[in-house]
Amino acid sequence: MTSVSGVNAATATATATSGTDAKSGTLIDSDFQTFLVMLTTQMKNQDPLNPIESTEYAQQLATFSGVEQQVRTNTLLTQLASQFGVSGMAEFASWVGMQARVEAPVAFSGSPVTLYPEPMAGADKVLLVATDASGTEVMRSQLTSGSDPVTWAGTDASGSPLASGNYSFQLENYSGDQLIGASAVSSFATVSEVRQTAGGSALILDSGASVAPSEVKALRGAGG
Repeated sequence: MTSVSGVNAATATATATSGTDAKSGTLIDSDFQTFLVMLTTQMKNQDPLNPIESTEYAQQLATFSGVEQQVRTNTLLTQLASQFGVSGMAEFASWVGMQARVEAPVAFSGSPVTLYPEPMAGADKVLLVATDASGTEVMRSQLTSGSDPVTWAGTDASGSPLASGNYSFQLENYSGDQLIGASAVSSFATVSEVRQTAGGSALILDSGASVAPSEVKALRGAGG
């Protein structure tokens, strides 16, 4: 006759194995059937002089059932998260090919670029600063009105044409001769792709920059 302690140990092993499966999210239906077979074997081979209480059977069954339900819940949540991600991408799929106004590097290819500076409150002088993809400053120019759109022709401070590539812009804000801070400069860029990332949907621009949909200040058709 198999000892009660041996069967209990086997049952504990089965439960532990199920717990391990639960952590990895790979619990399969056969595990539950195996547990029932072991539970039945335990009942058949228990010591008749010291039978196991029915409440203990119920606790063992409840424990395994709880683990099984938790794994199924986790699987469902994972599926829902994946569906939400796909849903988010579908929501912004119509933006592909459109132009989004964002604070990101500009893909310059020879055509003038319209910039939208955002001066800080209290600034009485603003300078537009342009840098190339390597971070080298290529142009610095004072703006007569810091809040109006500015057309950048793609030239350096001396008026010489710059090569095609990605350029970044920022606004230096002064009060008198004192620099009080830098602020953003936005421009329109074409959305070339919508990509799912760990942080949610991301818009990939023609410059290769990645921005969140929430960072878009305005949206317009491909023709501008």
